[in-house]
Amino acid sequence: MQYLYDFLLFLAKAVVLLTAVAIVASIIFGSKSKGGGEGNLRVRSLNTFYKKLNNAVGAVLLPKSQVKAQRKMEAKEAKLVKKLGLSATQKPKVFVLDFKGDLYASAAENLRHEVTALLSHAKEDDEVLVRLSSPGGTVTGYGLGAAQLARVRDKGIPLTVAVDQVAASGGYMMACIANKIISAPFAMLGSIGVVSQVTNVHRLLKKNDVDVEHFTAGEYKRTVTMTGEITEEGREKYREQLAEIHELFRDHVSAYRPELDMQKIGTGEAWCGTKAMEHGLVDQLMTSDEYLQDKANMADLIHLEFRAPKPGRLKKLMGAELADFVDGFLTRLSSRSSVI
Repeated sequence: MQYLYDFLLFLAKAVVLLTAVAIVASIIFGSKSKGGGEGNLRVRSLNTFYKKLNNAVGAVLLPKSQVKAQRKMEAKEAKLVKKLGLSATQKPKVFVLDFKGDLYASAAENLRHEVTALLSHAKEDDEVLVRLSSPGGTVTGYGLGAAQLARVRDKGIPLTVAVDQVAASGGYMMACIANKIISAPFAMLGSIGVVSQVTNVHRLLKKNDVDVEHFTAGEYKRTVTMTGEITEEGREKYREQLAEIHELFRDHVSAYRPELDMQKIGTGEAWCGTKAMEHGLVDQLMTSDEYLQDKANMADLIHLEFRAPKPGRLKKLMGAELADFVDGFLTRLSSRSSVI
């Protein structure tokens, strides 16, 4: 029995040691691994993608002779275009971007590069379509995302936002910048409001004789914290700050969609696409797929996707989702954020 105990103890120590060595090695050599750098931009034609879908179905449904004739005609047209020196770029272009938002609007980091890339080529007769999906998040994160879309509109390039599932709160902060908003009938939009949740453990710490002291300079440097005592004065000041952010949010939406009745829709409520259209939050009920399919006949559809550098070895070792969870958990413990 003692032998088995000694063996299990040795095995446990070996596992701990190997894990520690693996983590240290990943940190040391992580910076030297491939996948570093500044990331890269992937550009592809959605016209080609849709054509492949069409050809795949046609190959099954149409007679072989017709499929063959169609391919010959397409090859002939491509050859003629090349011979005459024509280019598909003579058509208007629709630059397609995707934004899938999390709590911190992390996708804004990729969006900024995608916008920078397209602005160097887009003209006023082109269009930018953003397929946006987000339930909202931090004020700072979605404020940055909205600022990136404002760059497009400020250049006089028509901006369309397509909402297939959700553009609520911070998501709508971004969407409202568009010249046109299209939405699926059951997508959720709106939620023009602000919320903040703080977990306070002051009484628990005090009960266990644990003191946490906050040293500040400035009366309102720390109004509400996780570990300090929340006073009524601090509580009221924090509510005042949230109300100020809410007012800025409402003003932001009104600036881009002045026809909205902000007293009616700026209450924090969210609506499905059909109701959102009645309230003026949406311009047209349509999915992004339908919109792009219609555009494919008259414009070049160019999809841009910036890909950030691959995660380091430590993140791979832990698993990307686990690493993000740990990072987010620690961030939430150490700070508070107003969420829109």
